[in-house]
Amino acid sequence: YIALLNMDLSKYDLSSIRYEFSAASTMPREISSQWTERFGRPIFEGYGLTECSPFACYNHDFQHKFGSVGTPVENFETKIFDEDDNEVPLGKWGEICVRGPGVMRGYWNRPEETEQALRNGWLHSGDTGLMDDEGYVFIVDRVKDMINVAGFKIWPAEIEQFLYAHPAIKELAVYGVPHPEKGEIVRAAIVLKENASASAEDITSFCLKNLANYKVPTAVDFVDELPKSATGKILKRVLRDQVTEED
Repeated sequence: YIALLNMDLSKYDLSSIRYEFSAASTMPREISSQWTERFGRPIFEGYGLTECSPFACYNHDFQHKFGSVGTPVENFETKIFDEDDNEVPLGKWGEICVRGPGVMRGYWNRPEETEQALRNGWLHSGDTGLMDDEGYVFIVDRVKDMINVAGFKIWPAEIEQFLYAHPAIKELAVYGVPHPEKGEIVRAAIVLKENASASAEDITSFCLKNLANYKVPTAVDFVDELPKSATGKILKRVLRDQVTEED
């Protein structure tokens, strides 16, 4: 969707397209809003894992909520658990857990990973989210992607959502890297739009307008493209490894 928004589509006939769906990774709200404004149709988000074959939650054209990944699909249950595997109240974030007939039996020849993922009859996703009082699920971020800056817990998605409002940014990823004194610092890898320009100072100033100081990226890298999986997910571990190797 980001690539399409940055293309000249005037020469294409898109009138036959009636429905757009996203599930590979969290859709930035700014991108979703730009898409709706430009094409007059919303992007419907869903959520799932290969381990649950694959969808757990879904937004329908007749029933959806902006910013959410929908409600649990038929025959599946979705709950939010804390670190002690207790269900949290509605509106509180925790780990998204799924139960249903499509959930895997386990990982092939990986008993320890299976035991960690399947506990008390629930598949533990490793994703952080919350459920509202209408049953809609909202993704916060990956548990392993949380950044700990001198004891402050930071979700990269919050910073990413904010930065997508910057007019020069096409695509980005925010992630944490080790720091000898603070534990971790925030770093951003940014792809600029064609013919757009911005400096690290521009990005820092933009962030300081609405973000707490400890959430502002300490380092900003401008790149031609971001590493991605076959399904289009940005591979933050590759970005972290690249920085570690450089250091």
